Amino acid sequence: MHTDGTHVTTAAEEPRPAGGDPRARPGGWLAEVRRSLDRPLTSYHLILGVSGLLLALGIVMVLSASSILSLQRYGNSYALAIRQLLWVAGGLPLAFLASRLPLRVLRGLVYPGLAVSVVLLGLTFTPLGVEINSNRNWLSFGGPFMLQPSEAAKLALVLWGADLLARKEKLLTDWRHLTIPFVPVCVVVLGLILGQGDLGTSLVLFSLVLVLLFVAGLPMRFFGILVLAVGAVVTYMAVTSDRRLSRLTSFLDPFADYRDSGWQAAHSLFALGTGGWWGVGIGNSREKWGFLPEAHTDFIFAVIGEELGLAGALVVLGLFLTLTYAGVRIALRTEDTFTRLATAGIVGWLTAQALVNMGAVLGLLPITGIPLPLVSYGGSAMLPTLFALGLLVSFARHEPAARAALADRKAARAAARAAAKARRALTKEG
Repeated sequence: MHTDGTHVTTAAEEPRPAGGDPRARPGGWLAEVRRSLDRPLTSYHLILGVSGLLLALGIVMVLSASSILSLQRYGNSYALAIRQLLWVAGGLPLAFLASRLPLRVLRGLVYPGLAVSVVLLGLTFTPLGVEINSNRNWLSFGGPFMLQPSEAAKLALVLWGADLLARKEKLLTDWRHLTIPFVPVCVVVLGLILGQGDLGTSLVLFSLVLVLLFVAGLPMRFFGILVLAVGAVVTYMAVTSDRRLSRLTSFLDPFADYRDSGWQAAHSLFALGTGGWWGVGIGNSREKWGFLPEAHTDFIFAVIGEELGLAGALVVLGLFLTLTYAGVRIALRTEDTFTRLATAGIVGWLTAQALVNMGAVLGLLPITGIPLPLVSYGGSAMLPTLFALGLLVSFARHEPAARAALADRKAARAAARAAAKARRALTKEG
């Protein structure tokens, strides 16, 4: 109130819009979330955050799921968890290297990388190849060190395909340029993996090939031809192997042959059912006591559901969906064709693998024997996955808006350092 009698309206007395504070309304919060997601470095922070959370969760769950097996096999409950930690420690420098690798250097490595992958796949058919669970997809170089080359082949095929299609960008309106030589080379790689008997990895590779062709602009009628061709091959492989056929059919009713082909699927459902809403607590799984095969590898999601409940399982699913969102965001915002294709291929690979793994654990899909990215035990899958995520970090940093934001941040830090230096100089003179 002024001395002349006029009233000054304070902020607390200002009229509120109908419905209260707009930030408290659902629309207001949604707008705030949208603004947060539209920030220039959102993709960068999402990739880093989700990857870190999945890695941390994976180490904890591998320790929990493998503790009994480690004690029985090695006399130390931490043996397999320590190995997993070492694989992560070895993969993080690879991820950092990938995040700093110039595109021209990366693209210069794609052809040698694909060639090495094909050679390693071929070596699985030599005496160096090792058969595990009816799949001859491992290489042994003596001692405990073993390598599954099909995991590296996923990354090699994504990067080679992205480079090839990006170089032919102006010719891709002709379907022949779009499919040749890309499809024949993919058929060779897929043929080698199918020859190993690894149906699960073949399906993941086929998924990423479809994603690359879709982003590159392949007409939809050709997708039907590819799907039918792969479906015919999968059907043939299934009916010619009793083990694969039982895996493909037992998921429909795992309790029909509970003590044989349905054992793993049934105990996966037991684990998930025991977990309920909030789980039995970390370390308290019952199924890991020798009941659920591959509890720390292909079926670690079942142990997550048992120990962390539906809430924990949904968090894991949400993290993978967030990773997918971040990848799609990068692909839509980038100006570089290679970056767009490589991002789409990597996201297609990781998303397909995660969904197939979780689908098998939930009994929605046949058991295919593929790990959950970043979470399951194993170095052959961990190293290529971390390298791929490092590339996504690099691609996120090079989004046009992100690049400008990082440049502004660098300039601001340089100005702050210069101002601090000037103040110190004035202090000394004073």
